[in-house]
Amino acid sequence: MAAAAALRATPLNPVHRALGAKLVDFGGWEMPVQYSGIIEEHQAVRRAVGLFDVSHMGEIEIRGPEAGLLVDFTATNHARKLHIGQAHYSGLLYPHGGFVDDILVHKVADDHYFLCVNASNQEKDYEHIRAFNRFDAQVDSAGERYAQLAIQGPKGPATLQKLTAVDLSSIRYYWFADGTVAGAPARIAHTGYTGEDGFEIYIPPAEAGRIWNEVMRAGAEFGIKPCGLGARNTLRLEAKMALYGHEIDASISPFEAGLDWIVKLDKGDFVGREALLRQKESGIKRKLIGFEMRGRGIGREGYEVFLDDAPAGWVTSGSPSPTLNKNIGLCYLPADRAEIGRIIRIVIRNQPVDAVTVETPFYKRAK
Repeated sequence: MAAAAALRATPLNPVHRALGAKLVDFGGWEMPVQYSGIIEEHQAVRRAVGLFDVSHMGEIEIRGPEAGLLVDFTATNHARKLHIGQAHYSGLLYPHGGFVDDILVHKVADDHYFLCVNASNQEKDYEHIRAFNRFDAQVDSAGERYAQLAIQGPKGPATLQKLTAVDLSSIRYYWFADGTVAGAPARIAHTGYTGEDGFEIYIPPAEAGRIWNEVMRAGAEFGIKPCGLGARNTLRLEAKMALYGHEIDASISPFEAGLDWIVKLDKGDFVGREALLRQKESGIKRKLIGFEMRGRGIGREGYEVFLDDAPAGWVTSGSPSPTLNKNIGLCYLPADRAEIGRIIRIVIRNQPVDAVTVETPFYKRAK
């Protein structure tokens, strides 16, 4: 029998071990799922501030006179319309219209775009973009050059501000600035995956451990907690943020996933555009919708969903919501029957359990 491949580790792996984190295999990376507990970490982010190691995420840099043309041809949103220092959410699609990945695009300059991609997809994304590179642009797989920390929660900006001379209040949501954090060069992005305020910082891997400790010290007065993938998942689910491999994958289009807003059909040709135009004309057959459990149990990923005693869809994500104190989830249903307030039944351990479709996001922070 062949030996199992060794798990990859972020530069912060020794820190997680020292903190007693519960470590798990996440897409080939050894990552902390929790430290003090998912609920405690979740509530720290909703009420104060939490710190996440997201250094497993991948980075791709695209440079050259036609860098913007390449990004616009391979991704759904309109990258050339971004201002320098602005970011947006976008999708890489296959020609048939399904997702290769969902990504964040940062416009560093007219000839330089910085992409943050999902951990398990970075090699695939890199090869996908390269395969369609007919432009005067260079594609660089840059993940080894960056560690990434997420400082999230209402006290996140105040925590990070102690460590940088960059005026964080001047960085609007989904904008970024290059500067220093704790004396190290950093890209400081007003983005996140929790539904809360906060920042994501891209820093040299060799500085990651020191900067983690600096952030923890800076946030101590607010009760900062180190947070793992468990809280990251419950936070993003409450905010209805898609997770690749759950809400989106190669078989799902942006229109089915409710991500029409990241698709700019009028910008010119791009990979998957023809398939999306056909789908727009014919209409989608299924649609992503939120639900709350009415009966006992949690609707987990992959569970069948019944409408009128017949199988009609499946759960993509589900968990208890620490903020709402309810069991919530997302599922796909036939588009013509995916309306709010519909009673559905989710099969949990071979028993159909009542749930009801609801408005999303489940949680929205006060502005």
